[in-house]
Amino acid sequence: MGQRIMARRKALRMTQEELAEKLGVSTQMISNLELGKKAIRPDNLARVCEALELSADFVLTGTDTKTAVAIVAEKLIQLTAEELQMVSNMIDYMNSKK
Repeated sequence: MGQRIMARRKALRMTQEELAEKLGVSTQMISNLELGKKAIRPDNLARVCEALELSADFVLTGTDTKTAVAIVAEKLIQLTAEELQMVSNMIDYMNSKK
């Protein structure tokens, strides 16, 4: 967990000090978290995830547990009504082949 937090912090070009300041915690707390020396409280986990733009699933398990349906739903939201109808027709066609 600490390695994932550290990797994301570094990818955002953020120092431990900057993350600590953003979260209102000590730099030592960030260091201990990244080194796996201390457990993280749920409220701090939520704030870390928000600050680093990560899902709690990813921080805790290393995988994002979003379902394929949720991923497709996010994409569908961006389509026009005409495009949605086309997608619906394609789905109907694929289901009729079964």
